[in-house]
Amino acid sequence: MKAGVPRHWRRGVAVLALLAVTALGGWVAWLDQQVQSAFEGRRWALPAQVYARPLTLYPGAPISRKDLETHLEAVGYRRAAGIPRPGTFERLGSGLRLHTRAFAFWDGVDAPRRVVLAWSGGRLERVSVQGEPEAPGVRIEPRHIGGIFPAAREDRLLVRLQDVPPELVGALVAVEDREFFRHHGVRPLAIVRAAWANLRAGRVVQGGSTLTQQLVKNFYLDRRRTLGRKLKEAVMALLLEAHYDKPAILEAYLNEIYLGQDGARAIHGFGLAARFYFGRDLADLDTARLALLVALVKGPSYYDPRRHPERARARRDWVIERMRADGLIDDHQALVARNAPLGVVARPRRGLTPYPAFVDLVRRQLRRDYRESDLTGEGLRIFTTLDPTVQAAAEVGVREGLAAVDPQGHLQAALLVSDRATGEVLAVVGGRDPRYPGFNRALDARRPVGSLIKPALYLAALEAGYTLATPLRDAPLPPAEARAVGWSPRNYDGRAHGDVPLYRALAHSYNLATVRLGMELGVDRLVETLRRLGVHRELPAYPALFLGAANLSPLEILQMYQTLAAEGFPTPPKAVLGVTDRAGRPLARYPLAVGDPLEAKAVFLVTHALQAVVREGTGRALARWLDPSLAVAGKTGTSNDGRDAWFAGFTGDKVAVAWVGGDDNQATGLTGARHALPLWGRTLAALHPQPLEPVPPPGVEWVWVDPAGGLRADRRCPERVRLPFAQGTVPSDYAPCAGGARPALWRRGWNWLRERLP
Repeated sequence: MKAGVPRHWRRGVAVLALLAVTALGGWVAWLDQQVQSAFEGRRWALPAQVYARPLTLYPGAPISRKDLETHLEAVGYRRAAGIPRPGTFERLGSGLRLHTRAFAFWDGVDAPRRVVLAWSGGRLERVSVQGEPEAPGVRIEPRHIGGIFPAAREDRLLVRLQDVPPELVGALVAVEDREFFRHHGVRPLAIVRAAWANLRAGRVVQGGSTLTQQLVKNFYLDRRRTLGRKLKEAVMALLLEAHYDKPAILEAYLNEIYLGQDGARAIHGFGLAARFYFGRDLADLDTARLALLVALVKGPSYYDPRRHPERARARRDWVIERMRADGLIDDHQALVARNAPLGVVARPRRGLTPYPAFVDLVRRQLRRDYRESDLTGEGLRIFTTLDPTVQAAAEVGVREGLAAVDPQGHLQAALLVSDRATGEVLAVVGGRDPRYPGFNRALDARRPVGSLIKPALYLAALEAGYTLATPLRDAPLPPAEARAVGWSPRNYDGRAHGDVPLYRALAHSYNLATVRLGMELGVDRLVETLRRLGVHRELPAYPALFLGAANLSPLEILQMYQTLAAEGFPTPPKAVLGVTDRAGRPLARYPLAVGDPLEAKAVFLVTHALQAVVREGTGRALARWLDPSLAVAGKTGTSNDGRDAWFAGFTGDKVAVAWVGGDDNQATGLTGARHALPLWGRTLAALHPQPLEPVPPPGVEWVWVDPAGGLRADRRCPERVRLPFAQGTVPSDYAPCAGGARPALWRRGWNWLRERLP
């Protein structure tokens, strides 16, 4: 019998070979399923893109030409004589001429328009739209202020292949994969050369990758450089080419390739890279800039044009030479491109957003209607209420205000600003460093609010029939009553002031008078009033609540004062105007929401008392920043041992809340007037607020009274003040200085006339 391989060995080898082929086939089939499932349909998890409020231009708009030019440049407009295309503007005497771009807002698409603007006295006087003589105004697209990102924090701006400059495609193929349109996903000779170089080096030093392999590496695989991963990459590249044509693969590559880092945000795709490096759309780039983008493919960090401009220029010029050699550009175009500067704009705002505290508020409000996966993966476009001008003023106000009151840098702060009429949140500062996306004190710092709570108690009293002239006893509680409640409050100045009118007790923030008033009304009435003002947190129902022993956030305080500013209509602070899908189709709008109103007359009266706070009381230092003629309404607040300082208030068009304190909650001797009020004042002063001129509701009349006893007064009373009263609550008797007892009918008529004479 002839010697040979035993039959059972041959059978075993055949079985093993069959198993190996089966396993290989199964592995390839599994890879094929991965390739198709990830490439079909939605190919990227697109973060939601967040925009500030649009800029609306209309006659009378309070915007200077300089501020408008700043906004136009921020959203990518360029100066160009004759405004030849959308996205350009030029000066026209003391005015401006601009060609707006089409933009899909949450409520529809605005077409491009040619607009002429003229100013007078710092305000926009005339807005002329070509072909639309009756146009009331025009909107400019809003600033992009960030995104809501998935865990990988990748960002991209999708582009279609037909919209990509042919020069870019040609340069990319010439530099990265000259045989792209001829191979089937891999280049065997290139792989052999790379494998030989890797074997000689004992590690992976050369890739030999095609554009398809690079796409697979970025799209499906991790960053490890191993031979096993290279094999997987090659197989998946072949599979990808078997299922999809070259244009589809090239478009995916253009949107997937990693091209830089902006803090925690990864810049993917040429569309976003054009914005990140040049502040322009991809279609607007010249040859030199396109070549620089292609140069970055080899190593975005190594060739970073901001950190390593010489390396970047050398690599860019090499790309330009390849473009010339391949006939993509001629000799003259190559010479012009090589002589061009890099053209990179100053580093843009770092990180995921320059306004982390505001975007945090947006995210929380959207979670009521959208899943987290929708926000981080569906490419939603979110239009918000943020006003960059107001936000900038708030940041400067916090920075300069803290520097003045806390040069050592131990304290933290929070500040919010909203629109008085709509409740739209215009600015949020969550800490001393507004760019740091850490603990958001504006939303999450729940601290004792001190005297900020007093307007709610005084509002409850006015609703119950008290008047602004009602005398309140500012004196210590009787010993028995103090023992019953286990608490003995005192005034900040350590003194008792006797009988004081109700409005003055609030204006000067007298604790003793406030506690006595609270004991008369009851804690439950205060809690109910706070609830109607918009404070829905569970509150402690004990007497210390009268002086603000409740932990609330600055946002909750904003809600409370927003209701007072809106004449008693609870208007929840909102940060979102509307949402569209990635294609610009409207998904949701967030109109003005208003709750059940409070008693209008009582709100008007307490607003008058809050104006007295600023005019003569604890907030009078605000005159350092704001003209007293603005008649601002506000209230200081200080917690026990000076741990927290507050100021909240409103002008004719803005509501704002400022908080200052330490994260360690240590006693630091803070007061609302000395530490929080300056931040508030600096911020509002920069915004040129409108005067507060509340309109008396029906059923309110004005009467001169003597503050000493709350009785009617005339010109014979040297200390008389003119106060509003709800009808039916006007005092009938006259003060001693005005003749004492109620005069006869004919004299009452004469006194009525005298009170109204100048």
